[in-house]
Amino acid sequence: MPSSRLVFAQLMAHLPLHTFRRLVSKYDGNRYTKRLGCLDQFLAMAYAQLTARDSLREIVVCLRAQQSKLYHAGIRAPISRSTLADANESRDWRIHAEFAHALIATARRLYADEPLGIELEQTVYALDSTTIDLCLSAFPWAPAIHSGKGGIKLHTLLDIRGAIPCVIHVDAARRHDINMLDRLPIEPGAIYLMDRGYLDFKRLYRIHTSGAFFIMRSKRHLNLKRLRSMPVTDRAQIICDQLVAARGEEASERYFEPLRRLRLRDMDSGGVIALLTNQLTLPSTAIGSLYRQRWQIEIFFRWIKQHLRIRSFLGRSANAVKTQVWIAVAIYVLVAIVRKRMGVQVSLRTMLQALSAAVFEETPLETPFSPANAHIGEPVPANQLNLFGD
Repeated sequence: MPSSRLVFAQLMAHLPLHTFRRLVSKYDGNRYTKRLGCLDQFLAMAYAQLTARDSLREIVVCLRAQQSKLYHAGIRAPISRSTLADANESRDWRIHAEFAHALIATARRLYADEPLGIELEQTVYALDSTTIDLCLSAFPWAPAIHSGKGGIKLHTLLDIRGAIPCVIHVDAARRHDINMLDRLPIEPGAIYLMDRGYLDFKRLYRIHTSGAFFIMRSKRHLNLKRLRSMPVTDRAQIICDQLVAARGEEASERYFEPLRRLRLRDMDSGGVIALLTNQLTLPSTAIGSLYRQRWQIEIFFRWIKQHLRIRSFLGRSANAVKTQVWIAVAIYVLVAIVRKRMGVQVSLRTMLQALSAAVFEETPLETPFSPANAHIGEPVPANQLNLFGD
C-alpha cells in the first residue's frame, strides 16, 4: 500500500464494510443519528482498543490532537465525549457481536492450515473463562460475586490454529463454568482442551457421544478405578498412562465408557499434572503436547484484560460494556487476519504492540513489524551508559 496512507486506514481497509453496513441496517443502528454514525463509533473505539485509551475524555483529546488526519483515517464525524458515550449506551451491541463473528469466520478460513506442532488433522479448541470484576455500585446490573462485588464472565472457545476465538459468551460472573458446556456446539472429531472447572461426567459424556474428544485436568480426589496400565515410552515426561472407569453410583451412571488418565511431569516446575481424556489412540506424549497448547487462551485473556481494565470501561450499562468487549474482540481478530494475509512472521501480541505506537504514522502497514525493526525490544548492550549507577 502507498506510504502516504495512515497505518490505521490501511488496517481498517481489511474490514468487510459491506457486512458492517448490512448489520447496521439489520439493527437500525443509525436511527435518529445526526452526526456520529455506527462506523465512526466503531473506528473511534477501535482506536481506543489499539492504543489502550482509558477514558472517553482521553479518546477525544488524543483524536483531536490528530484532527488533520482523522478524515484520512476514515473518521468523518467530529468525536465528542457525549456523542460517543450516547452511541455506546444506545446502539445495539449485537451489531458489533455479529461483525466480530463475521471476522472470526474469515480468520478461521485463513488459519485452517496453520501447523499445530504435531501431526494432527482434527481441529483443536481451548475452552476457558475469565472474570472481569466490576464495582456493583457502578454496574448494578452485574450480578454479585461476593458481598459488595459484581462482574461479568467471558467464556471463550479458542481455535488453537491461529489463536482465533470461535465462540464468546458474556455471562453473569456468579454462574459456574460448567454451564457453558450446555451452550457449546460440539464439532464431531474435534478435540477440546479444558481445565478441571469443566469436569462434569454427564456433560463430558455428551461430548463423547457426539464423536468429539476432550483433554482436561483431573481433580485431585476424583473417584476412579484403574482398569489397566498402558506402556509408556518417555518416562522423563510421562509418569503413567492408565485406562480408568468412573467409580461411585452417580459418576458411573453418567459416564459409561472407559477413560484415559495420564500423569505428566511439568518440565518447568517439576510438578505433576493429571489429565483425563476420552482419546484412547493418540500417543501419551502427543496428548501432553496438545494440553500445553492451552497457554494460547491465557495470552488471549491477558490482551483482553489489558484493554478492559476496571477503570477503562467507557460506559456503565450492559449495552456499553458488551459493545466494548465485542469491538475489542473484533480488533484482535482483524489484526490476526492482517497478519496472515501479509505473511507477517512476528507474533500477534508483537503486532498489536507495534500497531499501538504507529496508528497515525504515514508508512506502509508492514513497516512497524518488518524484519528491519526486529532489534526493537532486544536487551541493551552491556557497554550502554548506566544513568542510575549500581
